[in-house]
Amino acid sequence: MESAADRVKSPSRVSVWLDPRTPARTRRADQPTGLDRERITTASVRLLDSDGLAKFSMRRLAAELDVTAMSLYWYVETKDDLLELALDTVYGEIPAAPEDPDWRVRLRGLATSYRTMLVRHPWASALAGRFLNIGPHSMLFSYAVQDVVRATGLPLERQTGATAAVFQFVYGFGTTEGHFVQRTAEAGLTQDEYVARAMSTIRADPELRQVMRPSEELMAARGGGDVEEMRERDFVFALDLLIAGIEAMRGRAPRPA
Repeated sequence: MESAADRVKSPSRVSVWLDPRTPARTRRADQPTGLDRERITTASVRLLDSDGLAKFSMRRLAAELDVTAMSLYWYVETKDDLLELALDTVYGEIPAAPEDPDWRVRLRGLATSYRTMLVRHPWASALAGRFLNIGPHSMLFSYAVQDVVRATGLPLERQTGATAAVFQFVYGFGTTEGHFVQRTAEAGLTQDEYVARAMSTIRADPELRQVMRPSEELMAARGGGDVEEMRERDFVFALDLLIAGIEAMRGRAPRPA
């Protein structure tokens, strides 16, 4: 029988969702009461939120659950399995698209919910680019995106491009926003305090102040009472631009190959 240590070292596994082997689900006599994959995954999400991806470890997770590290391997094969499970769990936080006949409303709803998830869990964006994202919640989100893009009326061959334009934009926006929010929290500052300190430092340097002058004009023109409001205005307008682009492209003939 393959040991837990051997499973950890195995380089052949591609994804927890593609592995035909099923980790033990029944509790042995020497296993802790109440420990199961769902509880382990929930604790993993909690630790990733509080400590970040770099500090996440099976040993730290075991301490959180008050079990031995090796006992976790009765429920998952590797740490990567847990990361995949945690990632799919947070995709489950994205609600279904609004029930509205207007595809624009549904698209805005999905895009906004996706952004919210990325900001709430800054570690998720790194894992989304690392794993296959074929867990049940992730797939439901993909199906919802495909459904709303199909409803735009774009020709079939252009729908993947429209999906990339909208949701890669949201991925980048939400990732940057999430990291900024996390960084300000770690500094013990609000977002407005963080920006004010940065701008004060820049203005104190004559060369940097000169370089930043056009940016300050842009910031003043963009409006908004605080950092969050300014960011929200940018997100809404950028999404409106993408939706307008989809509307404009629906009636255009495809470019010749």
